[in-house]
Amino acid sequence: MKSYKDLEVWKKSFNLAKAIYLLSTKLPKTEQFAITSQIQRAAVSIPSNLAEGQQRSSSREFAHFISISRGSVAELITQLELIQDIYKIDCGNEIAQADEVGKMLYALERNIKER
Repeated sequence: MKSYKDLEVWKKSFNLAKAIYLLSTKLPKTEQFAITSQIQRAAVSIPSNLAEGQQRSSSREFAHFISISRGSVAELITQLELIQDIYKIDCGNEIAQADEVGKMLYALERNIKER
């Protein structure tokens, strides 16, 4: 693998981050520095940590950054569920995307650790 951009999970997580930015425009302006900022940071953290980890010098480090990305997925899903409950905004598509990315990250992390 030459680049993190070759990873299918990076591509999907990058698209998820874009979807989260679009979703965040539906939130009230009063949430600009609260949940809006939180979901954006969590979403951006996923492909960013994949990119950083893939560029590190060891598989062990890469697995560590994948683990951080997995944590960001869980954080994001929790925040999206909160948005659904409080603001009644349908986040089902974004939650499904995040769940898929989480599963892909888990598989990638296992694969790297087994090498």
